[in-house]
Amino acid sequence: MNADHRPKLLLVDDEPANLQVLRHVLQDDYRLLFARDGQKALELARSEAPQLILLDIMMPGLSGLDVCRVLKSQPATRRTPVIFVTALADTSDETEGFEAGAVDYIAKPVSPPVVRARVRTHLSLVRADELRETRLQIVQRLGRAAEYKDNETGWHVVRMSHYAQLLALAAGWTDQDADDLLHAAPMHDVGKLGIPDAILQKPGPLTEAEWMVMRRHPAIGAEILGDQTTGLLGMARRIALAHHEKWDGSGYPEGLAGESIPQDARIVAIADVFDALTSIRPYKPAWPVEQAVAHLRAQAGRHFDPALVELFIGVLPQVLEVRDRFLEEG
Repeated sequence: MNADHRPKLLLVDDEPANLQVLRHVLQDDYRLLFARDGQKALELARSEAPQLILLDIMMPGLSGLDVCRVLKSQPATRRTPVIFVTALADTSDETEGFEAGAVDYIAKPVSPPVVRARVRTHLSLVRADELRETRLQIVQRLGRAAEYKDNETGWHVVRMSHYAQLLALAAGWTDQDADDLLHAAPMHDVGKLGIPDAILQKPGPLTEAEWMVMRRHPAIGAEILGDQTTGLLGMARRIALAHHEKWDGSGYPEGLAGESIPQDARIVAIADVFDALTSIRPYKPAWPVEQAVAHLRAQAGRHFDPALVELFIGVLPQVLEVRDRFLEEG
């Protein structure tokens, strides 16, 4: 027997007749769970993980508002969208519902086309969020693969990508663009996958010939990420190619200087170096934060964009919160 992969909905109402109406509207397209009180709704939400909850407000015991607040307070259920299905239609009621965490309202008596349309819309948003989250996890793992090959910690790419997001926001980027940077930054060193292990993992200094090979990794990364010039992969390609360029023009592979270096790559360069300095490596202990900040300041105008260095120092408290959240044992 084939498994039923239709989306799972939880319908909550203390009136059996109302549940019967919703069942008739939705049963052909969805798997349905039913609850007639708030406590049962919370139990089913936790145990069955529905993709969407349609929730009455006026119920004895726990009201729909109470249920929604509890759902939004718990990690396992806080991202599950809740649509209130209610006879309460005042603006103040709607405001209270949205403040409790609901994503939409459907007025009783329900219109079947409206119910179907709202459910489809919010399920499509859930799928978009899941795809975006999956994409982030994939690119982080690709970045972590390169770090492991380089004998470094895989958590480095997770931390530095969040540092880069914070710095981008401080530099005036929109939330969406900064979120794209969060997704793109983990791929900055993906070109190391093309560098021989004998060079990447050599315990002593590299020869000049070996350095010439090592300095190919930005170009290799750009080749891996393709020819996109826009969107997430376009940003990832720019970063991979330019994150070893330096403000004074002494970097590689193209010797770019100043603002000719893409800003996303300039941001990642700061985030990358700061995390490397403040993390334990096989060849060094972690630097104290004060020492790492002093290094950034000393290299402002040489290695790093000086304006971005000051912005980074300005968001240092948030940076350190990220560092504490993604410890090595995480």
